Amino acid sequence: MRLPLSKTLCAVAIGAASTWSVAAKAETLSLGATNATSSHYQIAVAMAKAIETGNDGTTVTVVETGASVDNLKRLTRGEIDLGLVAGDVFIQALTGTGQFEGHAIDDLVALYPYSTSIINVAVRADSGITSLQELGGKNFAPGIRGSGGEALISAAFNLFEIEPNYIFGTVTDATEGVKNGQLVGYSKYAAAGRVDAALQELMTSVDMRLLGFTEEQQALIRKNIAGVGFAQIPAGFIDGNDAFATPAVPIVYATRKSLMDDATAEKIARGIGENTDILIETWPQLAGYDFRASILETLDIGIAVHPGALSYWEQ
Repeated sequence: MRLPLSKTLCAVAIGAASTWSVAAKAETLSLGATNATSSHYQIAVAMAKAIETGNDGTTVTVVETGASVDNLKRLTRGEIDLGLVAGDVFIQALTGTGQFEGHAIDDLVALYPYSTSIINVAVRADSGITSLQELGGKNFAPGIRGSGGEALISAAFNLFEIEPNYIFGTVTDATEGVKNGQLVGYSKYAAAGRVDAALQELMTSVDMRLLGFTEEQQALIRKNIAGVGFAQIPAGFIDGNDAFATPAVPIVYATRKSLMDDATAEKIARGIGENTDILIETWPQLAGYDFRASILETLDIGIAVHPGALSYWEQ
């Protein structure tokens, strides 16, 4: 239906006013992190500040989640704008493999990397357990429910034919269970190169041991789980611990192209890239981290990058 000229002009005026109103509104982004007890949550708070600092009028709300798998579910439902995703889980989701068989998120893209994370498989020293195989039949927490760590450990133990009695819950549930002897141990992702905050706190009251993966176990994972490498951790990483090998994956913050345009993706990447001092203040180990090189390296293992973010990182 064609409007009379007077009404048409009125509609245009209202439309222009609405457009100005929208443009003037502060943009709010929801960033899906992980469990608040994790050191990864603390760096997520710093990331929010870095993005806000680099972009006037932008507010970033940090959302406590169950980490990788939970964040992907929230991205699928449009509940968050970006979220932490471990590299191996990212590739499975993008390609519709593993736990995402038949449910690919084919527009999944990374915005920026910030870490390589390792799996800590930690057990009470007084449990007598010195190998992964000995976890069979024992009460063990495999990671935050819905996290990439839980998914990786469950898949790995299935390959190794190890069947612990899995006890699911939060990081707090796991550490409390280890403290009171209800659990022999737990596993979770932690920042490479330093002892995770949850393990540090636990070791104030319980002697702990970190378990490694044998060469045969490493080969099985490399063959069957895409996106996973291994880190060699030196002796003494925690007091009295021998050197060991453990899974390592790149960690990125990801979104979906259907949720985020190029301009928003670029400003997020720019906020991170130009305000690394805020991140280093929280995680001093990031002082030597090359964000640009790391995001370009993720392309080599099959992690897609948002075109808007890539335009910044390639500059």
